Amino acid sequence: MAVAVLWLTSDRSEGSTDTGTPKDTSAEAGFARDMSVHHQQAVEMSFIVRDRTDDDEVRRLAFDIASTQATQAGMLQGWLDMWGLDKTSEDPPMTWMKHMSSDDMEGMDHGSMKGMGSTYKPHDGSLMPGMATNSQLDELRKAKGKAAEVLYLKLMTAHHKGGVEMAKGAVELVKDPTEKHLARTMVQGQQSEIQLMADMLKARGASS
Repeated sequence: MAVAVLWLTSDRSEGSTDTGTPKDTSAEAGFARDMSVHHQQAVEMSFIVRDRTDDDEVRRLAFDIASTQATQAGMLQGWLDMWGLDKTSEDPPMTWMKHMSSDDMEGMDHGSMKGMGSTYKPHDGSLMPGMATNSQLDELRKAKGKAAEVLYLKLMTAHHKGGVEMAKGAVELVKDPTEKHLARTMVQGQQSEIQLMADMLKARGASS
């Protein structure tokens, strides 16, 4: 209820309809759709590794990531419902970021953003920055023990780095304060987990 009240009272003068709700092509809608898909893969990977290792530290991290990102994805999809917008779009993923200025892009990790743009297929869960490929997910499903732990940590590190850049884009482009705050929370939380995973990889004789 608190989220709904904040949303309804926020300023959406840009990217909004006359009724104050975001347009289908707005940064608000695009980020909500793309980050929902991005988060869903993180949840999937976390459930996979849970069944591939008995390591308490990795399983605890996987639980935390799955819980946080499932909750955030639910919020994003709930907003799309509130706005009366479809959860999918025929526009390529990341289309909402095309309005970022060159100054905004300078501080971003272009390696994690590789693949953005016209090469994307319609929004059907196709790859976005940092997302694992189908073959990488298959490899994770087959790995066991330490091998599964290391692969999960490496894949999730890349996934988080891509997610951070997407969230930074939302901080720059999204006008609604509630969604902007969520994006900032994602940046802070995932950057902290990136450092944690680097330490966990080092403890296992690997690097990100």
